[in-house]
Amino acid sequence: MNYKLSLVTLLLLSTLNANVNIDENNSSIKSEKVDENIEDPETKALELKEKKISLKNTLIEENLKSKHSILLSKLQKLKWEKELLSEEFELKELASKNRRYEEKVKQEAKIQELEYISKVESLKNEKITNQMETKKAKWELEISKLQSEIEVLETTRKRDKYVNTKPVYLDNPLTEENSLVISDRRVSINGTIREATAVEISEKINYFNNKDSKKPIFIVIDKSPGGSAMAGYLILKAMKGSKAPIYVVLKSYAASMAAIIVTLADKSYAYAHATILHHQPSSRSYGNLSKQQENYKHLEEWWIEFGGATAAKMGITLDEFKAEMYKHSTDGDWQELAINAQKLNWVTHIVDTIVDTSILEEPKNKEEEKLSILSLLNFKETIDKKGRAVVYLPRLSPSDAYFLYNPDDYYQFRE
Repeated sequence: MNYKLSLVTLLLLSTLNANVNIDENNSSIKSEKVDENIEDPETKALELKEKKISLKNTLIEENLKSKHSILLSKLQKLKWEKELLSEEFELKELASKNRRYEEKVKQEAKIQELEYISKVESLKNEKITNQMETKKAKWELEISKLQSEIEVLETTRKRDKYVNTKPVYLDNPLTEENSLVISDRRVSINGTIREATAVEISEKINYFNNKDSKKPIFIVIDKSPGGSAMAGYLILKAMKGSKAPIYVVLKSYAASMAAIIVTLADKSYAYAHATILHHQPSSRSYGNLSKQQENYKHLEEWWIEFGGATAAKMGITLDEFKAEMYKHSTDGDWQELAINAQKLNWVTHIVDTIVDTSILEEPKNKEEEKLSILSLLNFKETIDKKGRAVVYLPRLSPSDAYFLYNPDDYYQFRE
C-alpha cells in the first residue's frame, strides 16, 4: 500500500513540475504575446498560483484517498480477521458443543447402564429377600411349633408340680384314725425364736382371723431350741387374742421357749416320740453388782411368768415345778417324749400321722448355705475361732432373757 502511495505522489509531482515548466514556457510565450498582446502580468501570476494551489489540493486529495484506501484495506483485513475469528470461535463452540453432547450421551448411557445394573441388583436382592422371608417364615413356623411344644411341656411340668386339690379345712382337725389334718392357715417355727419370728406369726394370726375367724390356725414346730423370752411372750399374746382356734403342732423337738408355746397352747398335737424340754431361763449378766441384781430380778420375773403358767397347766406350784426339774436332771433340764409329756399336760394330743393339705406345690430343693460371719444377723451357723460350728446370739434388751436349751454351747454370745 505504501508503494502505491509513493508512485501516485511521484506522478503528481511530475505533473506539477511539468505544468510549472509549461507555465514557465507559456509565460515566455505569453510574455512575447504580452508584448504582442500586452497582457496583465499580475493576472497571469494569480492564475499560476491558483493552478499550483489546485495541484497541491489534488495532491492532498490523492494522499487522503491513499490513506483512505489504506484504512479501507485495514478495515477489510480486520473484517476478514473478525470473520476468521468468528468462524474459528464457531468451530470451537461447535467442537465444545460436540464434546458436551458426546459427554452427555456418555453420561446418559452410563446412567442407563447403572440404572439397569441397579434394577438387576434390586431384582436379585428382592429375590434373595423373598427367599430369606420364605426361610424366615419356615423358621418362625418351626419355632412356633417348638414353642408350642415347650409351652405344653412346661404347662404339663407345672401342672405336675401342683396338686389338683384344695386345702382341707376341718373344724375338728383330728380324725377318727388319729390323724391330724392341717390346712394352709399355718405358720412354721424352725430354729431359734426371735423378734422376726414373733412379728411373722403375729401378722399371720391377724391375717387368718380377718379372713375367717372360725377355721383353725396351725403353728407348726419342726425343731426349735427356744429363743427370746420377749419374742415368745408376743407369740403367746397373739395366740391368746385370736378369735379363731390356734393349734400348736410339734413334729420333732421343742425346748425352752418353744416348749412353753406347746404347753401353754389351748390345744397342742405331737408325734409320740417328739421331745419337749423345760428348764429355767438363762441370761448373761453385765455391769456392776447392782446391775446384775437388776438383771436377775428381770430374769426371775420371766421365770414367774412362763414357769408359773406351765406349773399351773400341770396342776402344781412353781416351786414344785422347779423341784421336779432338778429331780429329773442335775442341771434342771427336764426332757420328756411327747407320749410321756402328755401325762404332764405339756401336750394335749398324741397323733399317729399328720396330713398337711397346704402343700400343693412340689417342694424345691434347698441349696446348702455357705457359712458366714454374717450369720450373727440372722441366727445362721458359722465357725468360731476354734473352728467349731456355732450360732452367735445377739444381745437382748435389758428386760429380756433366753429360754434356750444349749447343753453343748452351740449357741454362744460374742465377747
